[in-house]
Amino acid sequence: MKIGFIGLGNVGGKLAASLLRNNWSVMVRDLDRGAAEPLLADGATWADSPAAMARDCDVVITCLPSPAASAAVMEAADGLLTGWSTGKIWAEMSTTDEAEVKRLAERVIAAGGQAVDCPVSGGCHRAATGNISIFAGTDRATFERLLPVLTTLGRRVLHTGPIGSASVLKVVTNYLATANLLSVCEALVTAKAAGMDLATAYEAIRISSGNSFVHETESQVILNGSRDINFTMDLVAKDIGLFQTVADRAGVPLEISPLLIDIFNDGRARYGERAFSPSIIQRLEDATGLDIRAAGFPADMVDEEPEEAGYEVRARGGAHHG
Repeated sequence: MKIGFIGLGNVGGKLAASLLRNNWSVMVRDLDRGAAEPLLADGATWADSPAAMARDCDVVITCLPSPAASAAVMEAADGLLTGWSTGKIWAEMSTTDEAEVKRLAERVIAAGGQAVDCPVSGGCHRAATGNISIFAGTDRATFERLLPVLTTLGRRVLHTGPIGSASVLKVVTNYLATANLLSVCEALVTAKAAGMDLATAYEAIRISSGNSFVHETESQVILNGSRDINFTMDLVAKDIGLFQTVADRAGVPLEISPLLIDIFNDGRARYGERAFSPSIIQRLEDATGLDIRAAGFPADMVDEEPEEAGYEVRARGGAHHG
């Protein structure tokens, strides 16, 4: 099976590298040819166009920054759909809009292919080691056909139901991570203002009911001062905006979500679209005059767990999506 991969950014480049590391045949493409050079050096081949990739590959993965970017790659004059044929699988690993991924999937299916929305969750550090989690929305037969690829890319793979279901759950989890990030920022600043040692505060939260994935990872680079998680404020704004869209379509009168959107819009205006998302704590540092740093914390998140073979996660109660 030959796999095409379009979008070699902070996450995509690491995912494509996992495929190469595990001896898959991989063709790559990105608007920035330089992003592909390390992969080409490791044995990947280059696609001159999305259409050429679609003709040459059995599976094409897209991992792009926005629904508009995915649509452009699919529908341009030399886009993926131009080269599509029966039996090929499109795997959309971008964080995208449920309605848009369904629309594009219909076009792929009409061309004789299959479609899967399979976004990842767990951070760039886990994408690098193949230990990231993956949600996959598609029919069961297509899921099982793609599963060997997904369990190479990630450790825990959950079949979420039909196409679009994975995209909904992805923005749900990103919303929760964003809410947790903002509450962690408030907790750390309040602890500092109350005279607490920040390294001790970190451990108190870590061993308590207040602990979370976000605290164990992002709090460390906040306290280091780098704030570097390879994820930026514009991407957070996109993701929580997508979550709000899901809620609006369903008629859910959210109260916390609009506040998160307002806070990150303010952060983008103050610090720039491409500021690392944990830099949102600077709003409180500016307001209080406090410096929320402590010695002994890393500048980058590193997955210290060894790469392990992936596996399918089953929902409780034996839920099985046909």
